[in-house]
Amino acid sequence: MSYNFYDFQNAIQQRNDYVDDQLRDGSPVIGISCPDGIVLFTLRGTQRKLFEVYDRIAYGAMGRQSDVESIRIAAIDSAHREGFQRSEDDVCLSRLVGFGISPAVKQVYNDQRAVPLTIRALFAELHDSAADDVFCTLNYDGEYRISKGSAVITGVRSADDVAKDMLKDAAPTTRDEAIQLAAKVWAHAYNSMRHARKPGGDVDDNGVRLTPAAAFKGALDKGQVLEAAFLTRSTSKTSRFECCTLEAVSAAVANLDLG
Repeated sequence: MSYNFYDFQNAIQQRNDYVDDQLRDGSPVIGISCPDGIVLFTLRGTQRKLFEVYDRIAYGAMGRQSDVESIRIAAIDSAHREGFQRSEDDVCLSRLVGFGISPAVKQVYNDQRAVPLTIRALFAELHDSAADDVFCTLNYDGEYRISKGSAVITGVRSADDVAKDMLKDAAPTTRDEAIQLAAKVWAHAYNSMRHARKPGGDVDDNGVRLTPAAAFKGALDKGQVLEAAFLTRSTSKTSRFECCTLEAVSAAVANLDLG
């Protein structure tokens, strides 16, 4: 049986369409730097989506939970192996993703006999100042992008554009301000995803186009839970990673104007 370049291109497109369709209903993950550290924010169901990978590195993802776990475990193993074989100072985000995670994800994606990973991932690396913090977003095809200041992963390109535009000149001064900004970005990105799923736009029972605030409230009403994690720049504890309590996150976004 012959297999030409057209067949290959068609197979790749089918894989992209399959994964993109699976991610359309996912929950965006937002990462933002502030003077005190790095905030990761999302809404989730019953399973956690934000994790510690190494001393200064955190991870969040959207997609199939088994794939989220697979990447988490691979990242932890790769980081600890690097730290053991070299030194803790050699464990950096660019090496972790560029040499450890990305090639493995791309290999699965290119294998026509394997099911591609249904995932988009966000990694954050804490440095001595917010200007030096590093973020990395990883796609299901193994491609990744490094950025400074903030990063976001969503389910559709239009939502990516909305979120990146809101984060473009962001400069929160405290952790609570970063959480509030992340919540607002999440609401707008998620609302954009909802409208993208329906050609005429997402509307309520009265035919009124839904707003970011309504999208946020609707997600909470359906059982989604606020989740935030924090990489602190200054601490006496062994770990810099902290899972923010639901009470603290809820208080930070209470009465917030989501637009």
